[in-house]
Amino acid sequence: MSREDIYDHLAQVYLGKRRKTEEKKKKQFNAWLVLNIFIAVIIFTSVFYGFTAFFTRHGMTFKKNIIFSLYNGPLTMEYNFKDAFTPSKSFALAIPSTIQPGVYENFAFSIRAKEDGAPGIIKVVFRNAKNEVSSYYVQNVGKSWQEVNIPLEKFYQITDWSTIIDVSFVLESWNVENKRGAVLIDEICFSGVKEPLS
Repeated sequence: MSREDIYDHLAQVYLGKRRKTEEKKKKQFNAWLVLNIFIAVIIFTSVFYGFTAFFTRHGMTFKKNIIFSLYNGPLTMEYNFKDAFTPSKSFALAIPSTIQPGVYENFAFSIRAKEDGAPGIIKVVFRNAKNEVSSYYVQNVGKSWQEVNIPLEKFYQITDWSTIIDVSFVLESWNVENKRGAVLIDEICFSGVKEPLS
């Protein structure tokens, strides 16, 4: 074997090993690239799904929690059925014609009696322009704040919510526990949207 043949043989062995090493590295690089792409797709999908779920749920929660306040600050209703001959005491709040009570799910407020005496029961009355009147009795009105959330469907005698004129809080002499006292009513609002606001 001549010197040139030996050099050729050594060169082929060296280059062959080098090619095998390069091919092995290339395969490793390709496998690593595929793995990284796969992980990136999983992360992207998870993030996209998470954001979509968050915004969908957030939108639903926001929609359910839309509130239209009817009165700012607590209102005080004093009553005295001991000396007076009036059968009831009421406080009415006008409903602005710009709102649509029918798109809301609930009528909500907080109520408590002042120290002088608790009525125990109060009537909530809605009235519309068609002279439809519907009422709902709230019980256990005591000296601790009570959150009241009445579904509007409970006022079943109202067929047209687009013409609501007012809502009244009524204390009736024959229906109260204490004949004299006062109640505080706060956070009066419509809440929860059942259909999109226009």
